[in-house]
Amino acid sequence: MSDDCLAALPASRAHLSSAISAAGHGIAPAHYAADSAAGSAADLLVVGRISTGDPLAPAAEAMAVSGGRIIALGSAADLDGLTGPATTVLSPDGVVIPGLIEPHAHIWVSLMTLDWTDVSHVACPGFDDVFAALKVAAATTAPGQYVLAKLFDPSLYPGEPALTRGMLDRVAADRPVVVLNASMHFAYANSAAFAAANISDDTPAPAGGTLEKIDGRLTGIVGEAPAVTMLLAGLPRPDAADVARGVRRLLTEFASQGVTSVREAMTGTLAGVSEIALLHQLNGARRLPARVSTAQFSALDGYTTPAEVAAAWKAAGVTPFSGDEMVRADAWKLVADGSNQGRSGYFLQPYLGETAGGHANWTPEGLRQAMRAGLADGWQLMIHTNGDAAVELALEAAEELLPGTDPHLRHRFEHASVTTDDQLARMASAGISPSFLMDHVYYWGAAFRDTILGADRAARLDRVASAYRAGLRPSLHSDYNVTKVHPLHSAQTAVLRRLEADGSVLGPDECATPAQALAAITTHAAWQIHADDRGVLRPGMRADFAVVDADPWTTDPAGWDGIDVHATYIDGTVAFSS
Repeated sequence: MSDDCLAALPASRAHLSSAISAAGHGIAPAHYAADSAAGSAADLLVVGRISTGDPLAPAAEAMAVSGGRIIALGSAADLDGLTGPATTVLSPDGVVIPGLIEPHAHIWVSLMTLDWTDVSHVACPGFDDVFAALKVAAATTAPGQYVLAKLFDPSLYPGEPALTRGMLDRVAADRPVVVLNASMHFAYANSAAFAAANISDDTPAPAGGTLEKIDGRLTGIVGEAPAVTMLLAGLPRPDAADVARGVRRLLTEFASQGVTSVREAMTGTLAGVSEIALLHQLNGARRLPARVSTAQFSALDGYTTPAEVAAAWKAAGVTPFSGDEMVRADAWKLVADGSNQGRSGYFLQPYLGETAGGHANWTPEGLRQAMRAGLADGWQLMIHTNGDAAVELALEAAEELLPGTDPHLRHRFEHASVTTDDQLARMASAGISPSFLMDHVYYWGAAFRDTILGADRAARLDRVASAYRAGLRPSLHSDYNVTKVHPLHSAQTAVLRRLEADGSVLGPDECATPAQALAAITTHAAWQIHADDRGVLRPGMRADFAVVDADPWTTDPAGWDGIDVHATYIDGTVAFSS
């Protein structure tokens, strides 16, 4: 798990770009719902327990749908006159709730490691469990093939242990073993992996990368994108069909958690406009399992300045809100700093035990130029800001640039991990809303408190309650594959703020109410991605809903993470069924 949106892009690009680029540059939206106007009679009548997410009318026993939109809710008797011979009646075994919204996840950069063994702290609570998982993977891998694992996070184990060449030689000596650090800034390799990549003790490190050595011998630790890319150069490349299957598999995984809409948070970094072309092609062949909103990245391979990148997107026909109801371009993405647990997030004060507080990815003027390029074309700004200094850097730029621009674009700060009261108030004044990665609290809260940031700053992590007090409309996200897409778990953490490590509560003043947490994964998240017709069940809204085994609006938040999703519907038709 990592919170660095820029992680190892060169390695992912080298692995996937040719397969994605096979889609070409032609964008052909399918427009499934273009001719499906809602009528006075229901195509679908949903009967059962319906939790609408609407505080003014929280429950119903029947919902009528026509042309993919809700035309009425109420009692079964109220809606009886809306049915006819062509009406399909659905009586689900469970509770109908609004489709959940995932406002920040990564499809493309997650594809490379989709089938790799999970050695995250979630899957491997102890360091010994990492070795057990790797040995199982090695036992099921044919001789000569790579043993590949992902999401190893030393910061979550006592002493922050590294995986060394000797350790991984003991996992398997006759085949390459490569483990990616959760930040994807580092990888760990055995001797066979180095040999497969033609890396020896005498190989010099590439510019910008590190091949760690002790007494002239490789330790097994490889650092930063150029060196990680070198290490992974020999991996088999997927073809276009593999990528297509991977995209559907990821979106089906999202739908299995009740998600009906997702924001792809860094589009174009691997294959430019071909990424959007491929989404439309896949959707045209068979509707995708979830709606996809894309955030166009402001730095693409082959272009020197953000203004050139903006011109390239525009020339390709990718403009604000272009696309259709299933795949739509919505935002302009920038990354102001790095990873907090990787100590590259940008802070006003140093990390514990260090003399620096990380660094910014932009100079102040460079950031302004990148923001201007997006604003000039009418994009919503979506700016990755982890540390409080990164928030300040982006906020000062926004306060200078946003006055006089379109006030309806709903600009966002991603993660906004550590903020001050003053910053939240200024965000509200500037028209900027935060989207919080709540698993920062759950998985990393103890590490931030004890070894990375200290108690005071850790208590200011993911300040959902304070955001509401400042008049903001926050959302919650997973940053997949940083953490699993599980909106109800994110909402649970926003309410409880209990740490996985020791069960303590981090920053109790920041505990959200259940209603606030649920709004942050439904109506507020939908609002942030300009999807005002989703996130609540109400006449006129899209019939995007999930069937679950318990109602989060009426049950104890302590049980939200255990709620099972039986089915997910888009426009009243099945997108996922368990």
